[in-house]
Amino acid sequence: MIDRIAKNLLMEDMDNFPAVAITGARQVGKTTLAQQVGESLGRNYVYVDLEYPDDIAKVQNPVMFFKSHENDCVILDEIHRMPELFPVLRSIIDKNRANGRFIILGSASPSLLRDSSESLAGRISYNVLHPLCLPEVSAGTTWKELFIKGGFPGSLFARSDKASMRWRSSFIQTYLERELPVLGLDSDVSILRKLLLMLTQCQASTLNTQTLANSLGVSRPTVARYIDFMEKAYLLFRIEPFYVNIRKRLVKSPKIYLCDSGIFHSLMGIQSLDSLVGHPSVGASWEGFVIQQTRAVLPPGYDIWFFRTHEGAEADIVISINDEPKICAEIKWTNAPKLSKGFKNVISYLSTPNNYIITPDADSYPVDEKVWVTALAPWLETVQNL
Repeated sequence: MIDRIAKNLLMEDMDNFPAVAITGARQVGKTTLAQQVGESLGRNYVYVDLEYPDDIAKVQNPVMFFKSHENDCVILDEIHRMPELFPVLRSIIDKNRANGRFIILGSASPSLLRDSSESLAGRISYNVLHPLCLPEVSAGTTWKELFIKGGFPGSLFARSDKASMRWRSSFIQTYLERELPVLGLDSDVSILRKLLLMLTQCQASTLNTQTLANSLGVSRPTVARYIDFMEKAYLLFRIEPFYVNIRKRLVKSPKIYLCDSGIFHSLMGIQSLDSLVGHPSVGASWEGFVIQQTRAVLPPGYDIWFFRTHEGAEADIVISINDEPKICAEIKWTNAPKLSKGFKNVISYLSTPNNYIITPDADSYPVDEKVWVTALAPWLETVQNL
Protein backbone atom coordinates (compact mmCIF):
# COMPACT_ATOMS: atom_id res chain seq x y z
CA MET A 1 0.00 0.00 0.00
CA ILE A 2 1.24 3.49 -0.86
CA ASP A 3 0.01 6.58 0.99
CA ARG A 4 1.53 9.58 -0.75
CA ILE A 5 2.26 12.48 1.59
CA ALA A 6 1.66 14.86 -1.30
CA LYS A 7 -2.00 13.85 -1.64
CA ASN A 8 -3.35 15.97 1.21
CA LEU A 9 -1.47 19.04 0.01
CA LEU A 10 -2.77 18.48 -3.52
CA MET A 11 -6.33 18.22 -2.25
CA GLU A 12 -5.89 21.54 -0.42
CA ASP A 13 -4.52 23.18 -3.57
CA MET A 14 -7.47 21.86 -5.59
CA ASP A 15 -9.70 23.91 -3.28
CA ASN A 16 -7.68 27.08 -3.86
CA PHE A 17 -6.39 27.08 -7.45
CA PRO A 18 -8.01 26.51 -10.86
CA ALA A 19 -4.98 24.42 -11.90
CA VAL A 20 -2.57 22.23 -9.96
CA ALA A 21 0.72 21.00 -11.45
CA ILE A 22 2.46 17.80 -10.39
CA THR A 23 6.03 17.61 -11.62
CA GLY A 24 8.71 15.01 -11.07
CA ALA A 25 10.75 12.37 -12.83
CA ARG A 26 9.05 9.91 -15.12
CA GLN A 27 7.74 6.74 -13.45
CA VAL A 28 7.68 8.39 -10.02
CA GLY A 29 3.90 7.99 -9.69
CA LYS A 30 2.45 11.29 -10.94
CA THR A 31 -0.33 9.69 -12.99
CA THR A 32 -1.40 7.35 -10.19
CA LEU A 33 -1.49 10.21 -7.70
CA ALA A 34 -3.45 12.47 -10.05
CA GLN A 35 -6.04 9.77 -10.66
CA GLN A 36 -6.35 9.14 -6.90
CA VAL A 37 -6.97 12.85 -6.38
CA GLY A 38 -9.48 12.85 -9.24
CA GLU A 39 -11.37 9.97 -7.65
CA SER A 40 -11.48 11.83 -4.33
CA LEU A 41 -13.13 14.96 -5.73
CA GLY A 42 -16.67 13.67 -5.69
CA ARG A 43 -17.23 14.60 -9.36
CA ASN A 44 -16.21 13.33 -12.76
CA TYR A 45 -12.68 13.58 -14.04
CA VAL A 46 -11.23 12.92 -17.47
CA TYR A 47 -7.65 11.76 -18.09
CA VAL A 48 -5.77 12.83 -21.24
CA ASP A 49 -2.37 11.29 -22.04
CA LEU A 50 -0.58 13.61 -24.46
CA GLU A 51 1.75 10.78 -25.54
CA TYR A 52 -1.19 8.66 -26.75
CA PRO A 53 -2.38 9.36 -30.32
CA ASP A 54 -6.09 8.90 -29.56
CA ASP A 55 -5.89 11.37 -26.67
CA ILE A 56 -3.85 13.84 -28.73
CA ALA A 57 -6.66 13.81 -31.29
CA LYS A 58 -9.16 14.78 -28.59
CA VAL A 59 -7.43 18.11 -27.95
CA GLN A 60 -6.82 19.18 -31.54
CA ASN A 61 -9.65 21.62 -30.87
CA PRO A 62 -8.79 22.35 -27.23
CA VAL A 63 -11.38 25.10 -26.70
CA MET A 64 -14.21 22.79 -27.70
CA PHE A 65 -12.76 19.91 -25.65
CA PHE A 66 -12.32 21.97 -22.47
CA LYS A 67 -15.80 23.51 -22.82
CA SER A 68 -17.32 20.05 -23.13
CA HIS A 69 -15.71 19.17 -19.80
CA GLU A 70 -16.34 22.47 -18.05
CA ASN A 71 -17.79 20.76 -14.98
CA ASP A 72 -15.19 17.97 -14.86
CA CYS A 73 -11.63 17.85 -13.58
CA VAL A 74 -9.32 17.46 -16.58
CA ILE A 75 -5.99 15.69 -16.03
CA LEU A 76 -3.42 16.55 -18.72
CA ASP A 77 -0.46 14.16 -18.63
CA GLU A 78 2.93 14.98 -20.22
CA ILE A 79 1.74 18.48 -21.08
CA HIS A 80 5.25 19.60 -22.05
CA ARG A 81 4.64 17.77 -25.34
CA MET A 82 1.92 20.31 -26.23
CA PRO A 83 3.02 23.68 -24.79
CA GLU A 84 0.55 25.41 -27.12
CA LEU A 85 -2.17 24.36 -24.65
CA PHE A 86 -0.98 26.79 -21.98
CA PRO A 87 -2.42 30.00 -23.53
CA VAL A 88 -5.69 28.17 -24.14
CA LEU A 89 -5.82 27.03 -20.54
CA ARG A 90 -5.27 30.60 -19.38
CA SER A 91 -8.20 31.82 -21.45
CA ILE A 92 -10.47 28.97 -20.35
CA ILE A 93 -9.60 29.52 -16.68
CA ASP A 94 -10.12 33.29 -16.87
CA LYS A 95 -13.63 32.74 -18.22
CA ASN A 96 -14.44 30.39 -15.34
CA ARG A 97 -12.19 30.70 -12.28
CA ALA A 98 -13.65 27.66 -10.54
CA ASN A 99 -10.98 25.89 -8.49
CA GLY A 100 -9.81 22.35 -9.12
CA ARG A 101 -10.53 22.34 -12.86
CA PHE A 102 -7.17 21.09 -14.13
CA ILE A 103 -4.39 18.79 -12.94
CA ILE A 104 -1.30 19.22 -15.10
CA LEU A 105 1.45 16.58 -15.12
CA GLY A 106 4.92 16.89 -16.58
CA SER A 107 8.36 15.35 -16.29
CA ALA A 108 9.79 18.58 -14.94
CA SER A 109 11.00 19.93 -18.26
CA PRO A 110 12.32 23.51 -18.34
CA SER A 111 9.70 24.32 -20.98
CA LEU A 112 6.94 23.09 -18.68
CA LEU A 113 8.07 25.33 -15.87
CA ARG A 114 8.63 28.31 -18.15
CA ASP A 115 5.46 28.10 -20.19
CA SER A 116 3.15 27.38 -17.29
CA SER A 117 4.69 30.17 -15.24
CA GLU A 118 4.21 32.70 -18.05
CA SER A 119 0.73 31.61 -19.09
CA LEU A 120 -0.83 30.52 -15.79
CA ALA A 121 0.74 32.85 -13.23
CA GLY A 122 -1.63 33.29 -10.29
CA ARG A 123 -3.81 30.44 -11.53
CA ILE A 124 -1.66 27.43 -10.71
CA SER A 125 0.13 25.78 -7.78
CA TYR A 126 3.20 23.57 -8.16
CA ASN A 127 3.86 20.27 -6.40
CA VAL A 128 7.00 18.18 -6.81
CA LEU A 129 6.49 14.46 -6.40
CA HIS A 130 9.59 12.76 -4.99
CA PRO A 131 10.34 9.03 -5.13
CA LEU A 132 8.63 7.13 -2.33
CA CYS A 133 9.80 7.83 1.20
CA LEU A 134 9.66 5.60 4.27
CA PRO A 135 6.43 7.04 5.80
CA GLU A 136 4.62 6.40 2.49
CA VAL A 137 5.28 2.67 2.18
CA SER A 138 3.66 -0.15 4.11
CA ALA A 139 5.14 -1.74 7.20
CA GLY A 140 6.17 -4.70 5.05
CA THR A 141 8.79 -2.57 3.29
CA THR A 142 11.91 -1.97 5.40
CA TRP A 143 14.20 1.02 5.20
CA LYS A 144 16.89 -1.37 3.95
CA GLU A 145 14.80 -2.36 0.91
CA LEU A 146 13.93 1.26 0.22
CA PHE A 147 17.58 2.24 0.62
CA ILE A 148 18.94 -0.34 -1.84
CA LYS A 149 16.16 -0.31 -4.44
CA GLY A 150 15.17 3.34 -4.17
CA GLY A 151 11.75 4.92 -4.16
CA PHE A 152 10.59 4.52 -7.76
CA PRO A 153 7.60 2.14 -7.52
CA GLY A 154 8.71 0.09 -10.55
CA SER A 155 12.03 -0.66 -8.82
CA LEU A 156 10.88 -0.97 -5.22
CA PHE A 157 8.00 -3.34 -5.96
CA ALA A 158 9.70 -5.41 -8.66
CA ARG A 159 9.25 -9.17 -8.28
CA SER A 160 12.93 -9.82 -7.59
CA ASP A 161 16.18 -8.04 -6.89
CA LYS A 162 17.33 -8.77 -10.45
CA ALA A 163 14.11 -7.36 -11.87
CA SER A 164 14.57 -4.24 -9.75
CA MET A 165 18.10 -3.79 -11.03
CA ARG A 166 16.94 -4.27 -14.64
CA TRP A 167 14.19 -1.69 -14.16
CA ARG A 168 16.68 0.89 -12.92
CA SER A 169 19.17 0.18 -15.70
CA SER A 170 16.40 0.58 -18.27
CA PHE A 171 15.20 3.76 -16.57
CA ILE A 172 18.66 5.34 -16.78
CA GLN A 173 19.17 4.31 -20.39
CA THR A 174 15.73 5.56 -21.44
CA TYR A 175 16.19 8.86 -19.64
CA LEU A 176 19.53 9.56 -21.27
CA GLU A 177 18.66 8.33 -24.76
CA ARG A 178 15.03 9.42 -25.03
CA GLU A 179 13.63 11.57 -22.24
CA LEU A 180 16.32 14.22 -21.91
CA PRO A 181 16.38 14.86 -25.69
CA VAL A 182 12.56 15.00 -25.74
CA LEU A 183 12.67 17.51 -22.90
CA GLY A 184 15.03 19.69 -24.93
CA LEU A 185 18.63 18.72 -24.10
CA ASP A 186 20.65 18.33 -27.29
CA SER A 187 23.85 16.46 -26.42
CA ASP A 188 25.94 13.41 -27.09
CA VAL A 189 24.41 10.58 -25.02
CA SER A 190 27.85 9.13 -24.25
CA ILE A 191 28.94 12.44 -22.69
CA LEU A 192 25.76 12.61 -20.64
CA ARG A 193 26.31 9.08 -19.35
CA LYS A 194 29.94 9.83 -18.44
CA LEU A 195 28.87 13.00 -16.67
CA LEU A 196 26.14 11.20 -14.74
CA LEU A 197 28.63 8.52 -13.64
CA MET A 198 31.08 11.22 -12.55
CA LEU A 199 28.36 13.02 -10.60
CA THR A 200 27.50 9.72 -8.92
CA GLN A 201 31.10 9.42 -7.77
CA CYS A 202 30.90 13.04 -6.53
CA GLN A 203 27.79 12.42 -4.43
CA ALA A 204 27.80 14.30 -1.10
CA SER A 205 30.79 16.38 -2.27
CA THR A 206 30.87 20.04 -3.19
CA LEU A 207 30.37 20.60 -6.89
CA ASN A 208 33.38 21.55 -9.00
CA THR A 209 32.24 22.03 -12.60
CA GLN A 210 35.72 22.92 -13.84
CA THR A 211 37.14 19.57 -12.73
CA LEU A 212 34.27 17.76 -14.42
CA ALA A 213 34.73 19.80 -17.60
CA ASN A 214 38.45 19.00 -17.71
CA SER A 215 37.73 15.28 -17.35
CA LEU A 216 35.08 15.31 -20.09
CA GLY A 217 37.00 17.55 -22.48
CA VAL A 218 34.18 20.10 -22.76
CA SER A 219 33.79 23.64 -21.51
CA ARG A 220 32.78 24.56 -17.98
CA PRO A 221 29.60 26.37 -19.16
CA THR A 222 28.62 23.22 -21.06
CA VAL A 223 28.94 21.07 -17.94
CA ALA A 224 27.04 23.64 -15.90
CA ARG A 225 24.25 23.63 -18.50
CA TYR A 226 24.03 19.83 -18.51
CA ILE A 227 23.91 19.67 -14.72
CA ASP A 228 21.28 22.39 -14.57
CA PHE A 229 19.19 20.47 -17.09
CA MET A 230 19.56 17.17 -15.22
CA GLU A 231 18.45 18.91 -12.05
CA LYS A 232 15.37 20.36 -13.74
CA ALA A 233 14.62 16.87 -15.06
CA TYR A 234 14.91 15.52 -11.49
CA LEU A 235 17.81 13.18 -12.14
CA LEU A 236 19.81 14.93 -9.43
CA PHE A 237 19.56 17.80 -6.97
CA ARG A 238 21.81 20.30 -5.27
CA ILE A 239 21.88 21.40 -1.64
CA GLU A 240 23.12 24.96 -1.18
CA PRO A 241 25.26 26.07 1.78
CA PHE A 242 23.63 28.02 4.58
CA TYR A 243 25.44 31.27 5.31
CA VAL A 244 22.85 33.92 6.20
CA ASN A 245 24.31 36.43 8.66
CA ILE A 246 27.27 34.20 9.52
CA ARG A 247 30.65 35.92 9.49
CA LYS A 248 32.82 32.91 8.84
CA ARG A 249 34.97 31.63 6.00
CA LEU A 250 32.34 29.35 4.54
CA VAL A 251 32.30 26.82 1.74
CA LYS A 252 30.00 28.38 -0.85
CA SER A 253 29.75 25.67 -3.52
CA PRO A 254 26.66 23.42 -3.47
CA LYS A 255 26.72 19.69 -2.75
CA ILE A 256 25.40 17.31 -5.40
CA TYR A 257 23.21 14.21 -4.97
CA LEU A 258 21.46 11.71 -7.22
CA CYS A 259 17.67 11.89 -7.18
CA ASP A 260 17.24 8.39 -5.76
CA SER A 261 19.32 5.89 -3.82
CA GLY A 262 18.33 3.03 -6.14
CA ILE A 263 19.51 4.97 -9.18
CA PHE A 264 22.76 5.73 -7.35
CA HIS A 265 23.33 2.05 -6.55
CA SER A 266 22.53 1.00 -10.11
CA LEU A 267 25.08 3.43 -11.55
CA MET A 268 27.66 2.24 -9.01
CA GLY A 269 26.95 -1.43 -9.78
CA ILE A 270 25.84 -2.14 -6.19
CA GLN A 271 23.19 -4.87 -6.06
CA SER A 272 22.73 -5.62 -2.35
CA LEU A 273 23.17 -4.17 1.12
CA ASP A 274 25.97 -6.66 1.78
CA SER A 275 27.95 -5.38 -1.21
CA LEU A 276 27.22 -1.77 -0.21
CA VAL A 277 28.48 -2.14 3.37
CA GLY A 278 32.05 -2.77 2.21
CA HIS A 279 31.93 -0.24 -0.60
CA PRO A 280 33.86 3.07 -0.28
CA SER A 281 30.71 4.98 -1.25
CA VAL A 282 28.53 3.65 1.58
CA GLY A 283 28.77 6.91 3.54
CA ALA A 284 27.90 9.07 0.55
CA SER A 285 25.07 6.71 -0.38
CA TRP A 286 23.57 6.82 3.13
CA GLU A 287 23.91 10.60 3.30
CA GLY A 288 22.16 11.00 -0.04
CA PHE A 289 19.38 8.64 1.00
CA VAL A 290 18.71 10.47 4.28
CA ILE A 291 18.61 13.83 2.50
CA GLN A 292 16.33 12.46 -0.25
CA GLN A 293 13.95 11.16 2.42
CA THR A 294 14.11 14.43 4.36
CA ARG A 295 13.29 16.54 1.30
CA ALA A 296 10.29 14.31 0.57
CA VAL A 297 8.65 14.94 3.98
CA LEU A 298 9.76 18.54 4.58
CA PRO A 299 6.65 20.72 5.06
CA PRO A 300 6.05 23.75 2.81
CA GLY A 301 7.87 26.88 3.95
CA TYR A 302 10.93 25.06 5.29
CA ASP A 303 14.26 24.92 3.46
CA ILE A 304 17.11 22.43 3.64
CA TRP A 305 20.80 23.37 3.46
CA PHE A 306 24.22 22.17 4.58
CA PHE A 307 26.80 24.14 6.57
CA ARG A 308 30.58 23.94 6.35
CA THR A 309 33.40 26.26 7.29
CA HIS A 310 36.97 26.14 6.03
CA GLU A 311 37.98 25.46 9.64
CA GLY A 312 36.14 22.10 9.62
CA ALA A 313 32.81 22.85 11.31
CA GLU A 314 30.13 20.95 9.39
CA ALA A 315 26.48 19.91 9.47
CA ASP A 316 25.04 17.72 6.73
CA ILE A 317 21.55 19.19 7.19
CA VAL A 318 20.33 22.59 8.31
CA ILE A 319 16.57 23.10 8.27
CA SER A 320 15.39 26.69 8.33
CA ILE A 321 12.24 28.74 7.96
CA ASN A 322 12.38 32.37 6.86
CA ASP A 323 16.20 32.05 6.83
CA GLU A 324 16.21 31.21 10.55
CA PRO A 325 17.96 27.88 11.31
CA LYS A 326 15.83 25.55 13.43
CA ILE A 327 17.50 22.14 13.22
CA CYS A 328 21.00 20.88 12.55
CA ALA A 329 21.77 17.25 11.78
CA GLU A 330 24.79 15.09 11.10
CA ILE A 331 24.39 11.85 9.13
CA LYS A 332 26.38 8.80 10.24
CA TRP A 333 26.58 5.26 8.86
CA THR A 334 26.98 3.80 12.34
CA ASN A 335 24.69 3.03 15.26
CA ALA A 336 27.29 4.13 17.81
CA PRO A 337 28.17 7.66 16.65
CA LYS A 338 30.36 10.14 18.48
CA LEU A 339 29.62 13.83 18.70
CA SER A 340 32.29 15.62 16.68
CA LYS A 341 33.83 18.92 17.64
CA GLY A 342 32.98 20.32 14.21
CA PHE A 343 29.28 19.56 14.64
CA LYS A 344 29.28 21.14 18.12
CA ASN A 345 30.84 24.25 16.61
CA VAL A 346 28.06 24.47 14.00
CA ILE A 347 25.45 24.28 16.75
CA SER A 348 27.26 27.07 18.55
CA TYR A 349 27.48 29.19 15.37
CA LEU A 350 23.82 28.76 14.41
CA SER A 351 22.27 28.48 17.90
CA THR A 352 19.85 25.83 16.69
CA PRO A 353 17.52 24.59 19.46
CA ASN A 354 17.17 21.04 18.09
CA ASN A 355 20.05 18.94 16.80
CA TYR A 356 20.42 15.32 15.77
CA ILE A 357 22.83 12.64 14.66
CA ILE A 358 20.95 10.42 12.20
CA THR A 359 21.86 6.72 12.15
CA PRO A 360 20.40 3.64 10.46
CA ASP A 361 18.99 1.82 13.52
CA ALA A 362 20.15 3.38 16.80
CA ASP A 363 17.72 3.95 19.65
CA SER A 364 16.99 7.60 20.43
CA TYR A 365 19.11 8.99 23.25
CA PRO A 366 20.82 12.28 24.14
CA VAL A 367 24.53 12.46 23.42
CA ASP A 368 24.80 16.06 24.61
CA GLU A 369 22.58 18.69 26.19
CA LYS A 370 21.34 19.85 22.77
CA VAL A 371 22.01 16.78 20.60
CA TRP A 372 20.06 13.54 20.19
CA VAL A 373 21.03 10.37 18.38
CA THR A 374 18.14 9.02 16.33
CA ALA A 375 17.30 6.48 13.65
CA LEU A 376 15.90 7.38 10.24
CA ALA A 377 12.20 6.69 10.96
CA PRO A 378 11.88 8.93 14.04
CA TRP A 379 13.96 11.62 12.31
CA LEU A 380 11.51 11.69 9.40
CA GLU A 381 8.60 11.85 11.83
CA THR A 382 10.22 14.86 13.52
CA VAL A 383 10.68 16.65 10.20
CA GLN A 384 7.20 15.76 8.95
CA ASN A 385 5.64 17.28 12.10
CA LEU A 386 7.49 20.60 11.97
